[in-house]
Amino acid sequence: MRTLMASLLAAALAAQPPQGGEAVFRTSTNLVLVTVFARDKQGRPVAGLTKDDFTLIENGKPQTISVFDFQKLERDEPARQGLIAREDATPPVPPEGRERFRDRRLLVLYFDWSSLPAADQVRAKEAAAKFVRDQMTPADLVSIVSFSSKLNVDQDFTADKDLLLEWIERFQTGVVSDLAADGDTDPDTSADAAFAADDAEFNVFNTDRKLSALEDTARRLSAMPEKKALIYFSSGVSRTGAQNESQLRATVNAAVRANVSFYPIDVRGLTAEPPGGGADTAGSGGTGIFSGQTQTRQRDRSMQQQDTLTSLAADTGGKALLEDNDLTAGIRQAQADLQSYYVLGYYSTDERRDGQFRRVEVKLTRPGLGAKLDYRNGYYSEKEFKTFNSYDKEKQLEDALVLGDPVTDLRLALEVNWFRFGKDRYFVPVAVKIPGSAIPLAKKGSAETTQFDFIGQVRNAKGAVLATVRDAIRIQLRDQNAGRLASSNLVYDTGFTLPPGGYRIRMLVRENQTGQMGTFESAFTIPDLNAAAKDEPRLSSVVLSHQQVPISDAVGTADKKLAKKQKEHPLVHGGQKMLPSVTHVFRPGQKLSVYAELYDPSKGPDASSPAVSAVVGLYRDRKLVAQSQPVRVNSIEASRGAAPILVEMPLQNVTAGEYSAQLTVIDEAGGKFTAARAPLVVVAP
Repeated sequence: MRTLMASLLAAALAAQPPQGGEAVFRTSTNLVLVTVFARDKQGRPVAGLTKDDFTLIENGKPQTISVFDFQKLERDEPARQGLIAREDATPPVPPEGRERFRDRRLLVLYFDWSSLPAADQVRAKEAAAKFVRDQMTPADLVSIVSFSSKLNVDQDFTADKDLLLEWIERFQTGVVSDLAADGDTDPDTSADAAFAADDAEFNVFNTDRKLSALEDTARRLSAMPEKKALIYFSSGVSRTGAQNESQLRATVNAAVRANVSFYPIDVRGLTAEPPGGGADTAGSGGTGIFSGQTQTRQRDRSMQQQDTLTSLAADTGGKALLEDNDLTAGIRQAQADLQSYYVLGYYSTDERRDGQFRRVEVKLTRPGLGAKLDYRNGYYSEKEFKTFNSYDKEKQLEDALVLGDPVTDLRLALEVNWFRFGKDRYFVPVAVKIPGSAIPLAKKGSAETTQFDFIGQVRNAKGAVLATVRDAIRIQLRDQNAGRLASSNLVYDTGFTLPPGGYRIRMLVRENQTGQMGTFESAFTIPDLNAAAKDEPRLSSVVLSHQQVPISDAVGTADKKLAKKQKEHPLVHGGQKMLPSVTHVFRPGQKLSVYAELYDPSKGPDASSPAVSAVVGLYRDRKLVAQSQPVRVNSIEASRGAAPILVEMPLQNVTAGEYSAQLTVIDEAGGKFTAARAPLVVVAP
């Protein structure tokens, strides 16, 4: 669905009580974990070392080792199917809690169904099943993760072979390869070739999804300090564009911080593709097949797809299995690499969060030990928002929008309303309120400025995204308005066009001076007014407000050309825009404005105009304590069959407290009435 109206950002410059002083405690620690493999000349693990045997250096500065642990992984012979060589070959039941990972080898079998055609899916499943049956040792704990259109943790770490085999067999071949054809097109660019559209932009999108899923998996594994090996079953990953390079770096950095090494396996195995492609590939046009250009492109494309796998492995300390038909060799390589190891942890003395690479060195204090150390030689520090580049900022928004745990650094309030625009079409204005006290301003010339990013999604009951919004709004405040911002609110207004039904909206806002973000999620329902009984009044949602602003006074640098569309907005009348209160908080001296629309009202005696009256009452403890003057409506918007109702009521004589505001609408010509209530709070001056 498309966004119907332009965004409008306006400052509600009404007096706000100053925020009370709050004690805020902040701490910043940067715990860095380094996995160290100590091996003798025969490649065997060296046990018995202590914390004092190691010296740890970051960027040339010695660090204090605060965490020290030794993980002893026995190199047991694999238990063959149907044959138990020793009584202790049966994996013990792991205890609960953190100790269940002690002295265990953690392996993740990651199936990238999005890159695996049906034939490769069969090969991947067979290799995984063979490893679990014949080569998995009692020291191994295995997890199964899969990615198609979304990331799934199918099985947590377990030593139960039967459970793992059950999950592997449960995957249905051919069903989960929705993106498997990604990046395989190879348009012939020779002079006499027919035109073929370049799908590079779609490859970037799909490839980023693959790498982003790997990054997300690494982040989930970061809660465990132990060394993890992720075996990545794939048919190659195409890379195009600088955007994809950024995602690749982000994936590698997340894996290094999470102590995860990637072991990619090219499931295609040893290939010898004939000129022009195999039987499952459309033939190339033109003369490229005779000049060798087609073969060169085929080879280059295959190498590029494998380059990504190689980079993932090399940059995280793993190894890639390419051009090998024994796919279990890649899993056995990860198994062999994860021998007994030491975990060294330190709190970096460099507290800068600049995203720069930090070089790490680990040395033995006693060279006579004769052990060779193998470890990752550095990591990228985390970034503060002020050091983010454009890709970092975009990625942060995308990640925060889908987080199950909402971001609440920036406080938000959100209100959703609906108005009928057609038989099965409703306009849904959405207002987001942000407290001005939480908004820092930066001096720029004679004005003080800041900038907001807004991103939102509306999903239906099945979880499908039906509408989205994305806006970047710059605010410029001058003179006294800038000084009053701390006691004011900012209201962002957007809208969607939707059919009747149940929905859920999720809105994310980021302030771009500090990078603070906030999310707000809410469910709402648009009723089908056409299904209402003939004698039942059809009333829109009810909007409460205490402020109207000229459209031309929108704060920020929103596109003024879009202001024309504001005329279609139900809350715009005579060039003035009614701003929803959102929080329904009012103060004595303000004026309460209540707006709604009555659809298809009965015509009056002259059969040309409606006869509608309305009144607003404030109730407290079920008693009417205040009431507005009644208003009459004799006009109708013919295109929508809507009679606009606006009732205003001064609040200067209303005492502080909680109320229920009731709008009562009477269709005098039709002899029917309806009422709608909304909570309202009047606070002390």
